[in-house]
Amino acid sequence: MLDNLSEKLQATFKKLKGRGKINEKDVKAAMREVKLALLEADVNFKIVKDFIKVVKERSIGSEVLESLTPGQQVIKIVNEELTNLMGETQSKIEYSSDTVSTIMMVGLQGAGKTTTTGKIAKILKEKDHKKPLLVACDIYRPAAIKQLQVVGEQINVPVFTMGDKTNPVNIAKAGIEHAKKNGLDLVILDTAGRLHIDEELMDELVNIKSEVEPKEILLTVDSMTGQDAVNVAKNFNETLEITGVVLTKLDGDTRGGAALSVRKVTGKPIKFIGVGEKLDDIEMFHPDRMASRILGMGDVLTLIEKAEKAFDEDKAKDLQKKIKNQQFDFDDFLEQMEQMRDMGPMQDILKMIPGMGSKAMKGINIDEKELDKIEAIIKSMTPSERKNAKLINGSRKKRIAAGSGTTPRDVNKLLKQFKQSKKMMQQMSNMKGMGNMLSGGGMNLPF
Repeated sequence: MLDNLSEKLQATFKKLKGRGKINEKDVKAAMREVKLALLEADVNFKIVKDFIKVVKERSIGSEVLESLTPGQQVIKIVNEELTNLMGETQSKIEYSSDTVSTIMMVGLQGAGKTTTTGKIAKILKEKDHKKPLLVACDIYRPAAIKQLQVVGEQINVPVFTMGDKTNPVNIAKAGIEHAKKNGLDLVILDTAGRLHIDEELMDELVNIKSEVEPKEILLTVDSMTGQDAVNVAKNFNETLEITGVVLTKLDGDTRGGAALSVRKVTGKPIKFIGVGEKLDDIEMFHPDRMASRILGMGDVLTLIEKAEKAFDEDKAKDLQKKIKNQQFDFDDFLEQMEQMRDMGPMQDILKMIPGMGSKAMKGINIDEKELDKIEAIIKSMTPSERKNAKLINGSRKKRIAAGSGTTPRDVNKLLKQFKQSKKMMQQMSNMKGMGNMLSGGGMNLPF
């Protein structure tokens, strides 16, 4: 996510941090590099100009230049201004207090609107304990209704449809009535998109808005389109007065311009970001956390949230007991690995740890296929072999290797890693205070 921008900013600030004292000339040189990095990231030119002006003015004050750690002070200022640029604080979804809340999803084709509709339903169902209904208002795109039904089935959320022959305005109104009658408190309208903004599309959206008066109008934009995404947001906002933006594909090769520009251009907050293709790959947007990630400071709060979601507290306590009693086996190993993978790609998880920015990650390459290999080897073991690794002799290694499509050497390697991990975890559990860490969310995957 925003790797190129992050790397360039970190390199610039490393030079400042390496100096005991800095002067106005040093600050101006650093700001030139920051300006270039932001422009290369496709951030709006006017926004960059204003941003640099504010940071420069704050950074050449006596409080910074005469500080014992002036480089750190400049980074602090940049962090604060990046946060301000993206919205200062998190903007949450607003709900109606006395009736069914309606969210109207809008956007162009190809931005991932229908999948994002499902993702938002899932996260609001889990975090805000809502009972959502998805309403299929896209009657034009082939298979749009079917796609929404498939998504609804995957997240166990009902989908309301009236086929592709009814006016979308009437579908939206009927969907809200259906929700009221069936005790559902959140309606999410998946409206039609077009390949580009046109009058017909906007007229239909304006009519739906007028008739159902949604509490939120969320615009889904593809962050990989850079300034085009910002222009789309501006046009939709001028016509519909959107309440928020959802940026998709932030896991891709995005330069970051949309994330850093859209709030300033539209005046409307980013509410969610899509960070992958799975229906779990969505995050509520926190400007301060995003600024911290960009500057290579990690994102511990999001990491903790992911861990809390992926790991079971009771299982973690049971695991601690097993480790203490030397009963940790391959079944536990596999369960820990699967829970860890539920948090997302390992590379992305490591980047959330402070100090593990894109530069620090350069020498680290976690091959997800290796994790697949480990899983295949363990699943090729018999239940008794998983419980007691000492049973695995030469002939058993050959059988396990054949069953997992690996080699006896791979099996040997895993057995060695497992033995070393058990020993290390046993030592940690016996250390004062380390037992609590081992049970504090399952973050003890032994490799």
